[in-house]
Amino acid sequence: MTSVALCAWLGGADRFSSSRKAVRFTGLDITVHCSDSKRSPGRLSRQGPQVLRWLLFEAAKTSARGCAPGHTYYAEVKQRYDANRAALSQARRIVRHAVHILADLGDDAFTIIAQPAAPTTIAR
Repeated sequence: MTSVALCAWLGGADRFSSSRKAVRFTGLDITVHCSDSKRSPGRLSRQGPQVLRWLLFEAAKTSARGCAPGHTYYAEVKQRYDANRAALSQARRIVRHAVHILADLGDDAFTIIAQPAAPTTIAR
């Protein structure tokens, strides 16, 4: 579900010039407001599709499992901060990886490849 949503919202490989811009589009980037020597803590910009942010956060939460591909990164960030920040960081990482994969595939990312029909067997 998340991969389909990412492909639909991120579009083709040439839509974003960098993965940082794609993260900004999803609303998972951190905004910082500075005034003189005071700096408020960063917050999510929350711009972009809310459903995509939710899907990415849920996909990132699966990294908490020990068998997940990004578990080591998730565990490192969780140890430094907390579970929510680790999940948000992992969600941003998923977007960056998706943009790089789409860029590597180029126009072939949306090419439909005909699959051979699966043999049917009838159980008796």
